[in-house]
Formats: sequence, structure tokens, C-alpha cells
Amino acid sequence: MTGHRTPKTMPFREFHFQWTFEFQATPEQLWPFIADTNRFNRDTKVPPLEIEVGQKRMPNARRRVRLSIYGMPVEWEEQPFEWVKPFRFGVERVYSKGPMARMKALAELTPTNGGGTKLTYELWATPRNMIGLVAIPLQIRLMTAPRFRSTFNQYAQLATVTAQRPVPTETNVSYDLGQPRLSALRHKLMGSFEKERSESSLRIANRLFDFIQTADDFAVARIRAYQLADDWQEDRREVLKVCLLATRAGILDLQWDLLCPHCRGAQESESSLKDLSSKAHCKACRIDFTATFDRYVELTFRPNAAVRRVDVTEYCIGSPERTPHVVAQQLLKRQEVRKLSLPLERGNYRLRTLELPGASPVTVSPGGAQSARVVLHDAGLNDDLLSISEHCELELVNETSAEQLFILERTAWTDQATTAAEVTALQMFRDLFSSEALRPGEQISVGTLTVLFTDLKNSTRLYREIGDATAFGRVMNHFDVLRKAITEHDGAIVKTIGDAVMAVFRRPVAAVLAVSQAQNDLASPSYGNPLTLKAGIHTGPCIAVTLNDRLDYFGSTVNLAARLEGLSSGSDVIVSRTLYDDPEFAGLVEAGNLQTEAFDITVKGFDEERFELWRVTTGEI
Repeated sequence: MTGHRTPKTMPFREFHFQWTFEFQATPEQLWPFIADTNRFNRDTKVPPLEIEVGQKRMPNARRRVRLSIYGMPVEWEEQPFEWVKPFRFGVERVYSKGPMARMKALAELTPTNGGGTKLTYELWATPRNMIGLVAIPLQIRLMTAPRFRSTFNQYAQLATVTAQRPVPTETNVSYDLGQPRLSALRHKLMGSFEKERSESSLRIANRLFDFIQTADDFAVARIRAYQLADDWQEDRREVLKVCLLATRAGILDLQWDLLCPHCRGAQESESSLKDLSSKAHCKACRIDFTATFDRYVELTFRPNAAVRRVDVTEYCIGSPERTPHVVAQQLLKRQEVRKLSLPLERGNYRLRTLELPGASPVTVSPGGAQSARVVLHDAGLNDDLLSISEHCELELVNETSAEQLFILERTAWTDQATTAAEVTALQMFRDLFSSEALRPGEQISVGTLTVLFTDLKNSTRLYREIGDATAFGRVMNHFDVLRKAITEHDGAIVKTIGDAVMAVFRRPVAAVLAVSQAQNDLASPSYGNPLTLKAGIHTGPCIAVTLNDRLDYFGSTVNLAARLEGLSSGSDVIVSRTLYDDPEFAGLVEAGNLQTEAFDITVKGFDEERFELWRVTTGEI
């Protein structure tokens, strides 16, 4: 570490401190730890922040923040973080109270020839008064430097663990329950899997309980089932199943996070769907948006307060890892030009600014340009497509009359999110949380769903031929057969209407496979008198509502699926064009597992519109 003073025009000279480290981990491995400045500040003993509630919005994501150190109030204006992932990030603070006038931090992660990283961390601090002149170098050398060194080394060790994504542990976990009660809850959760003799569920349940007990507060405050599954290299559905059952056992609480489409931060977190509103506003991004189940509502978990008290305190408000989909963020002064060397993955991105309207779509591919220039005017960015390569020199030009914060972000949403659209279409969730529904009158889009309607053929004749009691038993058994097939293919029964069933699926082909399995089972002599099941399937956008105190769906997709069921003979499934065009479905047809026969017909209730439909029968799958 070195320290020296550089002359400035301010009353006191600026201190400069620099630390250099060599680590075996790559910049990509280190970035999630080093750039998580919220956790880093906590780990280096920075006091928690106090953020004024309802403070007036400042331009370009600036925030007024304060803390108390040794009883001394410290207040500052935090400038927006700037970064290029995974190579560098920095931030500047302008103080209004306390011993400092300004402070700037910069971290640079440079790849080394041996596949490791050279980490350079620099601090610039300008004293405000004599206290700062004396305290700053003493604090940095005697306390900050050793903490930085220890924390960076700890992160480097964690980053080189390759078996799973490591999570920092908590040393002072607070429990309200005694150990016997915790052990009883653990035994209760394990018991539900011992009956199934599911070794994978038992293993996951043990790992989940250990995770809840040992991971730090940041990790357990927002548990994402699919992320845990990927980190543990376990099946996603199994981990979600364990989390749902742990919630029923009183170990976890579920929460519904309403995410901003830009920063993707949780604008609301509610314990029940009925408390969510479809209309939301993000103050940081200055946008109003409408919630949709397929993208902006995510199911997460946290420990039940009786199991573990989780206190998530703010130590940094602008950490790059708060918005991991943002690969670069740069603040340019008016008329400033800046060149960035960007290492990008293939895919779709969006370039926007925080204060002005408009956004430029960006595609990254091997055939893209190796250099590009983007000029921002006062009217904002246009929607012209920018095609660049994976290693691109991007020149940003701010020709507006004010500073602007440029943001380059991936448009693809992480598939590690357990969306409300997905989880509410699972039978297990509907069984365990049947009371989860929207507030009366609320309507929220769930995006694209596949809707299945079935009905028993000639059920009236069945009652006459074998008697009411026997026929009723057969009908009830047929519901069990359908439920089993639908559940095995990750679908959910929404409701039954007489002998008919309405079910939903996220994957179109899963609906076809589920109903084909049910048709084959019901036609088998092992189930008693053979039953014939008519079925129709359509894929399209749906709206979620509450009907009869249960989560239900409506819209033209639902109406058309119901009409298609009436066209089935019982030895087939009627599917629409949207399902027929599904790639998975096409693959089964090409492989000869599904046989199709096209026809077109007018459908009642759709203004005599003619629909192209397919009659589907199954082979060996």
C-alpha cells in the first residue's frame, strides 16, 4: 500500500491509497464478490446506512445518505456507480457533514497470463477539516487496510470453489426457537420425504436446512429456488418442491416480489398474491409499469421469523451486483466523449439513459461491428438497431446540455426466476396454497399459457348403463388419472366442471403428452370399464383472476380451448396453430411420435372465424 498527497485547489490536499493483489481466480469469478459492495462494506465493518424515506428524487440515480461513525454524523451525496463488467467499477461521494469533503473508490480486475487476476483497489479521500486530516490516514492504514486485505483474500478463496457457487456464511445467526424446536421442524420436513423414499428430496432438504442456518443474511433474505438448484447442481423442480413443503412446515415464508422491468429491483414484496397490485412505479427508473405474472412477479422465500431472524441492513445503495443484468454503466458530462472496451456475450441488449426517453436495441454476435459510435441528443436515443461483436470498442457521445447516465443491459430475463406464471401453473403449488389468489376485481396478465380442456364422452349414457353410484365412482377415478398425468407433466388442474377439467401448462407439448397418457390409461382394462376422454388444447395469452376464491384464468385463449374440446372424438386431441408451431411439438411429429391431420372449421363465438386445427393421435413416445 502506498499513500501520498497530491495538491488540489481545495483547503486540504487529497490522500491517495492503493492496494494490489494477485489471485488465482479469474475476473469473471471474482466479480460477483468484489462488485457486491453492499456485502463488502458490511464485511469490512462499514457502519450501516441511514437513507431518508421519501427523499426528493435527484438526477442520474444520485442519493443522499448518512451514517454515524464513532458517534459522529456523516452525510454525503452518492454519485452513480460506474462500471464495465467484469473489469472495473468505481464511485464518488461528495460529503456535506463529517471529516471528509470527497471520496472516490476504483477497483480494477486485470486478467493475468496465468489465468488469474490482478486486483487494484484505489481510494482518494479529501479531508474537510483538521479532524479529517489526522483521522483519514490513521483510519485507512490501521483499520481499513487490514480489513480490505482479509476480505479480498476471503472472497478470492470463495471464488475458486468450482463445485457450486459459494455463499458467505453468517457468524452471529439469531434464533428465536431453541435447538430442540429447530430439530423438530427439520424432522418434520424430512418425514414428508421419507414416506416417498426420495433420496434426492432428503438430500436437498438437508442442504436447505443447513443453508438457512449458516448462510449470511443477504443470502437467505431472498432465496431463489432455481438459483439454489443450479448452485447445488440439483433438479430445479425438486428444489422448488422442497422449498414449498418447507413453507408449509413453517420453516420458510414465501414472498411475491414485484420487479421493475428496467432495474429489476423489487418494488414491492408481499406475502400473498392478494396484496399485489397490477400497477406499479419505480422511483429510481422513473417509470410506471403493469405487472405481469410471466416476467415481473417472482416467487422467493425467506426463513420464517420463528426459525431465524433476518436483518438485511443497507451498507451500499448502488452496488453493481444489485443489477447484474447491467454490463456497463457510465456517467458522461455534457459534450463528453468516452470510449469503452466491452467484453460481451452473444445475445440481445439495450442501450438507454436514465433521464431521457428512448433506447437503442443492441445485438451481439460474431458478425457484428468491432467498433461503434452512439451519439445522444436532447430528444433521447433512437430505436435504430446496433449490431456489434463480442469484443467491441463502443464510443459514447453525450451531445446533450446535461450529464447523462448511459446503461447497457441484457434484455433476456434470467431463467433462474420462479415466476408467478410458472409456479401457479403447478399442481403442487395449487394443492399446498389453494387460498393464494388475487384481490377481487384484480386482473393480471400471465403471458402465454397452454390451456387444456377435457370431458368424458357419453358420460350420461354411462350413468344409465352401470348405475349412478358406480358411474360416479368411475368419474371420480378418472379425475385421479387426469390429475396424475397432469402433475407428472408439470401442469395444474384449475377447476372441474361436471365431468370436464380445465388445466394449464407452461410447455405446450406437456399438455399433449399429459392428456395422451390419461387417454391411454382410461382406455386400459386395468381401470375397469374403458372411458373415452375428449380433449382440446390451445396456447396463447391469458389473464389471471380470482373466481370462487381460487386463482382462475380467462380470455380468448381459454374460450377457444374450451371450444376445441367439443371437436374431439375421444381417440384424439384437437390442437390449434399456436401449439402446432411449437418446436417441441414439431420435433415429436417429425420423429413419428405424433400423427396429425389438418382441417379447418368455424368456431362458435369467434365471429364465424375459420381456424386451422389439427387432430393429433399418439404413437410410442
